[in-house]
This record gives sequence, C-alpha cells and structure tokens, in this order.
Amino acid sequence: MRQRFSDFVERGERSGSAGGQSASFRSFLTKAFLLATLTANAPAALAKDCSPASDGSNPCPVTLVRPSVAPLSAMAKLGKALFFDKALSGSGQLSCASCHVPSAHYAPDNALAFAKGGVAMDKFGVRAVPSLTYRERQPPFSVGPDNATSETAPPPPPPPGIKGVKSASNTGASAQAMVPQGGLFWDGRADTLQSQAAGPLFDTREMAATHEGVAARLRNAPYSADLFRLIGAHASDDMLIAEALFALARYQIEAPSFHPYSSRYDAWLEGKTRLTRDEAEGLRLFNDPAKGNCAACHLSAVDEEGRPPLFTDHQYEALAAPRNPLAPKGTYDLGLCAAGRADIGHNDAYCGFFRTPSLRNSATRKVFFHNGVFTSLREVLDFYVLRDIEPERFYPMRKDGKVVIGDDLPSIYKENTDVSDAPFGIKRKNISQKEREKIIFFLQTLTDYKTK
Repeated sequence: MRQRFSDFVERGERSGSAGGQSASFRSFLTKAFLLATLTANAPAALAKDCSPASDGSNPCPVTLVRPSVAPLSAMAKLGKALFFDKALSGSGQLSCASCHVPSAHYAPDNALAFAKGGVAMDKFGVRAVPSLTYRERQPPFSVGPDNATSETAPPPPPPPGIKGVKSASNTGASAQAMVPQGGLFWDGRADTLQSQAAGPLFDTREMAATHEGVAARLRNAPYSADLFRLIGAHASDDMLIAEALFALARYQIEAPSFHPYSSRYDAWLEGKTRLTRDEAEGLRLFNDPAKGNCAACHLSAVDEEGRPPLFTDHQYEALAAPRNPLAPKGTYDLGLCAAGRADIGHNDAYCGFFRTPSLRNSATRKVFFHNGVFTSLREVLDFYVLRDIEPERFYPMRKDGKVVIGDDLPSIYKENTDVSDAPFGIKRKNISQKEREKIIFFLQTLTDYKTK
C-alpha cells in the first residue's frame, strides 16, 4: 500500500539538521513522488465526461481523502507559538504570521509586491510572498524522470527551448516530459519546511534575525520551558534552532488551517453543491486545451488516491512576466538558475523559470507572479491571452519602435520563454474577455472557507 507523501515529508524533516534530508533519502522521496505523479495524472474521472451537468451539479461525485485531523502534538503547539513570535526577528516587529496571515490563507493581507522588513524595517524583500497553505504535499526538488536503477545526480536539463508541450487533455504525457519540479520558494531552493522557515528568518531584508539572537530568544521566551522539555535542558544553540525550525514545520503539517480543502469546488467534487452557470462554464474553459488550457499546469482533477487537486503540477515555467517598476534597479531575478542549488548549479536553461503556484485561494490574493507585477486575476488572464498578441500592453517600447516579449530577463535567456503551451504562442484571441471573466468566476470557487 502506497504511503502518503506527507508521511515521507515528516520522516525527512525529523531526520538530520535544519538543512534537509540526505541525498539518498531525498532520492527515495523523489521516486515516491514521481510514481504518484505519473499515476495521478491519469485519474479515472478523465475516462468519462465529468464536466458540470446542465444544472451545475457534478455527474461524477467522489469522496475526497483529506488529511486526518487530530489535536496538535506538543511539537506543533510549540511551532504555533514560534509562528506568532515577533521577538524572533531582528526588528522585534515581524513574525512568520506578519507576512503569512492566517485570515488571508497564510498569505499577505496587503497589496505590497514586496514585504517590508530588515532590522530597522527599512528594507524590502525581492519577491512576492507566497501562501504557506497546502505544503503538506509539496515534493522535494528533482530534475527529469527518475532513474530507478541509479541514485546519482539527476540528468542534465534539455537545451534551452526544448520542452514537452503541456496540454490540459494529456497532463500525464506532458508531466513525464517536463523538468524541473518540486521544491519550495519561487525558485525551489529549499526541499523541506524546516529549511524554508530558515530563509526569511535570517534574510537581512526580511525578519533579519541572527543566530545568536534567535538562540537567546529560544532560551528566554514564554515557551522556552516547553522547548526544553521536548529536547532536553542542555541543548546547544544549533540544536535549539534546528528543533525550533522543525517545530514550525510540524505546525504547518498538523494544523488543519494550512490545508482545509474547504472550498466550494471541493464541495462540488463531492456532489454537495452546484456551480452557477458562469462558474461551470469557467471550469470548462479552464480545462479545455483549445481555450484556457489552464489545467495543463494547474491540475484540476482528483488523483487516483482520492486526494483533492492542488491546482499545480509543481513544475517550473519561464513566462516572461513583465518587470515590476518597484523591483531593485539594475538587477534581474533569474529564478531557478540562480537558486544556489548544488544539484543543478547555475544552468542557463533554467534562467527565468519560476515555480507554478497553486491556484487555491488565488482569488483572495492582491499581487500575482513572483515579482507581484499584477494586482488582479483579470490582469493575469489578460497577460496569458494577450502576451503574444498585444505585447505592447505589458512591455515597454524600444527605441527602434519595437516591443520585445520579456523586459525582466537578460536577452541571452529570452529563448527560455514558454511559447508552446497554449494560450501562449497563439496569435489570435482564443479566449474572449467574457470567457476570461467566467474563468475568474470559477477561480473564486477555489477559496477556502475561513477556518480557525
């Protein structure tokens, strides 16, 4: 019987230091994830037409398999205290919850493209803050199809521009051809929730904590007694910090509010509600490879284990998002190729690639893409449909009077830009403005009901 990926994640996070798992264990996780991915991309629901019925009901209702709910463990309770502790930051003004706001589905509750931070609260991050929801099923980073006979380094990436075409009608075939996948952050630089938590904690532009400062706080916080009861009274500073990061990970894995699967779409999948006419049409357009083709990357079907869709394939794309005028001047965000991962190094074929986010709760977000350049779902859909048709809407005019797709990446990397996955590459408006609005109506059904 196949184990759940969250079980593997728990084992990986509990072993070793805050830096992540061993290479062999990471390979084990990768194999498990790839097996699940290749089978999950061909759900039974695709064998017959499960589009909304004329009355908006689901003709193929299922029983969703959600994460089990139980009282928080002692370690998760400690993680909750840490999650809301502003004193861990260098400024004393930021906690994890300051940017990952529970009432905003653990995403920002403001329209800032880049969050404010630093010791004096006078700096800004360089990427839009993502949501922390639905990370319990996030796979570790990997490249290409796994080789079952080898646990050596992953195969090299394809040459720039060589990739499989992704289609909502055949996600299984495209997923097998697509690399890379998995990992946390926009650029996949972390493999565990432990190492993810360390990123903003010690970033001088964000929480701006120091090793010494965090250790001192952990020894003198209101929850310190609980921490020492769990790990022993004579723990070193390194052990204190490692266990604190582990506690943060346990909180995110155990607390139901991080993965409630409580949206209207989840209820529709179980046959408990009906979609409106506009929502149902939006779902059809979302799944139609000749229209939105959204489900090619944002998988919308229940997997073979009955788990709700995450609306991401965990893979990476180079979409040539326009440059945000608020981004640091004179710099480029190269994405995956500059993530600093030892397993892939700096490879030009990955420049401009960013992780495909989940669309769950996307209707409540106020900024979109890795650089927060768009502020509404309407702008996002316009970009997808019109980028190759009316590039002047998104990119500045050059001195020679021409408009070139992509102004936030050096020209030597622009051939990495996706021009093959519909609606990109299509030189006509295959989705009308009214149809785009209906897709937004559908996306609004992915918003979770508020949970405690």
